[in-house]
Amino acid sequence: MTISYLYNDRVPGMIYAMASQAPSRRGRPPKQPIEPGQIEGMNYLKSIMTLLRPLRDKEPKNANRELHYDELIAFILLYCCTPVLSSMRGLQQVSELKIIEEFGLHRFSLGSFSETTAVFDPKLLEPIIEELAQSVQAKDGKPELSVQDLTPAAVDGSLLHALPKMAWALWLDKDNHAAKMHLQFNILKGAPIRALLTKGNGSETAALLKMLAAGMLCVLDRGYASYALLDAIIKAHSSFVVRVDNNAVYEVIEERPLSAAAGEKGIERGLVVKLGGPKTSALYDRRLRLVQVHVKGGPTRKPANRVSGKNKIIRTTTRDHTLLLVSDLLDIDVELVAEIYRSRWQIELFFRWYKTILRANRLLCLTENGMTVVMHCAVIASLLITLWTCRKPGRRTYEMICLCLSGWVSKDELVAHIEDLPACG
Repeated sequence: MTISYLYNDRVPGMIYAMASQAPSRRGRPPKQPIEPGQIEGMNYLKSIMTLLRPLRDKEPKNANRELHYDELIAFILLYCCTPVLSSMRGLQQVSELKIIEEFGLHRFSLGSFSETTAVFDPKLLEPIIEELAQSVQAKDGKPELSVQDLTPAAVDGSLLHALPKMAWALWLDKDNHAAKMHLQFNILKGAPIRALLTKGNGSETAALLKMLAAGMLCVLDRGYASYALLDAIIKAHSSFVVRVDNNAVYEVIEERPLSAAAGEKGIERGLVVKLGGPKTSALYDRRLRLVQVHVKGGPTRKPANRVSGKNKIIRTTTRDHTLLLVSDLLDIDVELVAEIYRSRWQIELFFRWYKTILRANRLLCLTENGMTVVMHCAVIASLLITLWTCRKPGRRTYEMICLCLSGWVSKDELVAHIEDLPACG
């Protein structure tokens, strides 16, 4: 609307305003209301509510509370199974639908959602994750990667989006904030084991120290190549396969012969070494396995690979590179060490699933406590899908499950889809 002021000839000294309709500014169209038929995962809630019910007894007592812990988790799991939901306001709108009342859920306000995510203890969800993870481990997996009684677990961290006003999520500077998800991922089953959330510049080695447990085979990239950390892993009655820098210092104790099969896989040396020196390494008194692997890269139009030198970055014109893998397991084959490390890439695929399909990196909450609750809920959703399908979750399978839960696809059609998938592993 534009206003133009004109002189009035009949009444000197007076002016009048004339309004003319200006073209409306183009903006984002309003979102359409969510219909009951668009909500997926309702049948899914029937089975999960029993598992979540004990959470209500452990929440902080408050007579005026509208939203209880088990209801909060149910709504977030519903968000993970319903692509049409994209925000906290969308969840609040769903809570007003009559179909929600059939599952013991009720309408909540935006204020109650913010309050509950800030005060409920995320650690109460960890036993549920452990129970589901143990159920996944009980199924048949990839026996060729089994090592004694250890569970091969890839460990890594990934940044999650945060806003500048989230002061706790420190990362680069005051204008760039992020949180970091630290994850242990079972590479035998393609399923998460446990997760931890910190600020964006949180130490990955410190996070792993908090998540250490006995019976794990930690598969680590070179960012975790801290001698003190590796020594702590052994003292926790676990083991490791870790990549170290090519300029790492080690003393060769023994060089073992390689088989022809190992040579075909690019393995160049299999050594027994002492890592570091007596003054710099907590592992110096331990005999460790070192495997040198040559990796051939494919053709590329952009020869921009960077190799870390001691004091500078050197650009090379080839994608071939050498890996130095260290493990405290002296009796396993070098081929198995290389294959276990190669399988570490599965955790990167999970991070992509977590962010792009489950959309768990969207900011339903702005507090560290609330983001941790959402992270645990996304892990629970992934474990339930893996338990149901005995497969690593993928986009097509996720879509079929959502359609089945909403009634568009029958259970027989979902089973037929799952049976057509490649075998586990």
